[in-house]
Amino acid sequence: MPHGSYDADDVRRMCRDLGVAALQLQFLDILGMVKHVTVPTSHLDQALAGEVIVDGSASEAFVRTRESDMYLHPDPRTFCVLPWKTSPAITARLICDLYRMDGTPAPEDPRQALRRAATAAQAMGYTAMVGMEPEFFLFRRDAAGRATTETLDLASYFDMAPADVGETVREEIVATLQRMNFVVESSHHEAAPGQHEVDLQYAPALAAADDFATLRTVVRTVAAAHGLHATFMPKPVGDVNGSGLHVHHSLFRGEQNAFHDPQAPDGLARVARQFVAGVLAHARGFTAVTNPLINSYKRLVPGYEAPVYATWSHRDHSPLVRVPARRGSGTRVELRSPDPSCNAYLAFAAILQSGLDGVAHRSEPPRQAGVGVYRMTAQERQDLGIAPLPVDLNEALAALQADDIVCDALGPAIVERFVEAKEIEWDYYRRQVHKWEIDQYLATF
Repeated sequence: MPHGSYDADDVRRMCRDLGVAALQLQFLDILGMVKHVTVPTSHLDQALAGEVIVDGSASEAFVRTRESDMYLHPDPRTFCVLPWKTSPAITARLICDLYRMDGTPAPEDPRQALRRAATAAQAMGYTAMVGMEPEFFLFRRDAAGRATTETLDLASYFDMAPADVGETVREEIVATLQRMNFVVESSHHEAAPGQHEVDLQYAPALAAADDFATLRTVVRTVAAAHGLHATFMPKPVGDVNGSGLHVHHSLFRGEQNAFHDPQAPDGLARVARQFVAGVLAHARGFTAVTNPLINSYKRLVPGYEAPVYATWSHRDHSPLVRVPARRGSGTRVELRSPDPSCNAYLAFAAILQSGLDGVAHRSEPPRQAGVGVYRMTAQERQDLGIAPLPVDLNEALAALQADDIVCDALGPAIVERFVEAKEIEWDYYRRQVHKWEIDQYLATF
């Protein structure tokens, strides 16, 4: 977690002591893309005072032209030097909140949505903590430098060199993150050829989303330096496992993990069960946010370890929500449906508010269901209250708009712009004629 307890004076001191020449002021649009404007440190005071203006209308799915100008308010806690930007001059970054010209937080800012969710948890007496397991593919580039889907290796889960040809690249990704003060808990080759995972230490929700945004930049930057293309696309290759972003949630009261109850037979506190119930109840509603691409739904199919139904279990690895075996301070619930193309700020906000809704209503989750759910009939699943996840982006968008809790978590401005952008994407997709259709139908019909 590269967040320190820095304030503006600390940033000024570090820029002076480290010889920082420029600052990247970073922010995210609704689709989760990192944007930035670079200012020289001669303008550091103006930047720290929130006086740098950006034109938000230039970012896709962000703001209307009539309300385009916004101020960047840097968060001093996110200061770090960018290790790949040290020559010819040292560059550091600050992640920013977006404010409107009248001085109010921009409702389109994804960071504000997650801050509201974290504040809602605090109002209930909790600190929301999040851990992540991001997966990605490393692919070769062709002679023209374009990305391909040709992998470096044919390795599998936990393989090592020489089978894992990408190990050196992954090690450099980890080393770069460590130079930026991240705590990397583990890294390894994943199940599919060319697929990797880097796991970060859990952190408060807002810091965790900042970490993920930075990790995506680091992974792609290091890969490019090796002549490779790193992608967080959920399913770039058919017939192999896609890339997920398993998200681990827990609620703390002070130093105590509120999800742990040593007196309970399974060590799981009632509030944890209530949180699970809320997540399951709103899973269909937040899927458009946690799985925002048309391609996302090529991953959420049976047979590739990704969940398809809103179930939970202590033991099985196939359900939507899994409760890992660790107890004590490490007690948590793992949501297995999100993928790494998501905007983590919006995804974490939607998941957290869903879980808190279960806590607020003291909900109880349905009976645990493991792999047997796939052998049930649709009626049997319905009788047990087991809902299927949306099968495509269009269905997910409809479920999002029908879920008041998820819509409230994001806010009306974000919902409007997110849905508008994704409906355009869906409409463009459904108008295309794809190669599979030509291969399947052209000669026959």
